[in-house]
Amino acid sequence: MALYAIGDLHLSLTADKSMEVFGEAWKNYINRIAESLSVLTADDTLVLDGDTSWGIDMAEAEADFRFLDQFPAKKLLVKGNHDYWWSTVNKMSGFFAEKGLTSFEFLHNNCHFYGEYALCGTRGWFLEENQKAPDAKVLNREVMRLETSLRAAGNRPIFCFLHYPPLYQGYQCPEILALLEKYCVKACFYGHLHGPVIRRRFEEERDGTAFFLISADHLRFVPKKICE
Repeated sequence: MALYAIGDLHLSLTADKSMEVFGEAWKNYINRIAESLSVLTADDTLVLDGDTSWGIDMAEAEADFRFLDQFPAKKLLVKGNHDYWWSTVNKMSGFFAEKGLTSFEFLHNNCHFYGEYALCGTRGWFLEENQKAPDAKVLNREVMRLETSLRAAGNRPIFCFLHYPPLYQGYQCPEILALLEKYCVKACFYGHLHGPVIRRRFEEERDGTAFFLISADHLRFVPKKICE
């Protein structure tokens, strides 16, 4: 029994958007993902930290979820910026039920529990380099979703999962960092960073929270084991 996490699988078993075009780091990545997930058991929990499938809707993403469903672990889905298939939790849950995909749940406006730990999270906020100012509406929505999730943890120690990095070299999101400090988050796991940008990651402790990058290419497609 163990808790694992990985983000940015970018599966594309139906959509024609293989990540192999991005170089050697992504070569044969589907088989590498399958090999690493094959060690999971039904007692394990795997957090999929956004950008799970390139599908533009649930129908196009179905093959990717069938691929993941074959590995017998509970899977918690976090929304990423490229998860175009994402709709409402009720609609997505209904789709999974209809298709017999039983291993998926959502980490969205809620929290889940793993042993003594609370698992919290949301997509988060990221200021892309070509943007001049943050979209206040989107930022405030993500801050509210994160606080809803963190508040649901009660007094349990918290592991937080954000798709977007709350900080890295040359960037930080003060609103989200303030919540992580306020709720004494033990560790924050994030994705989104790929390729050369990985070198700008922040993987240290700040204000009591340890930060870890878990994008798939950074982890060489092997989920990070967080605890047992």
